[in-house]
Amino acid sequence: MSREPSNQRVQTHVHEFEASTKLAEEGDDRHNHRFAGVTSEVIPKGNSHVHVIFVNTDFLDHHHEVAIETGPAIPIGDGKHVHFVKGTTTLDDEHVHNLEFTTLIQKPLV
Repeated sequence: MSREPSNQRVQTHVHEFEASTKLAEEGDDRHNHRFAGVTSEVIPKGNSHVHVIFVNTDFLDHHHEVAIETGPAIPIGDGKHVHFVKGTTTLDDEHVHNLEFTTLIQKPLV
């Protein structure tokens, strides 16, 4: 079994997320999508940090991609935090979906 070198980069935390897009289109075509996953590790930014999200939505007769950067950490007490996310999906099937959600807390059981 090999050991990692002592100068190996230390891993940082990630956040789980699960969310739904806002409704798009009109009439019988009105719909939304769900998506879930895990963020990237920490990306230092200003006095805080952000994470990147790359994920596909669920599939109706099409799907969308979500490629977005979270907002900075929002403290929620006990040394834990969440991140607010706001943006839009990719343009697919001639429409986009807006999205707005928060990540789950990091290390929820620790």
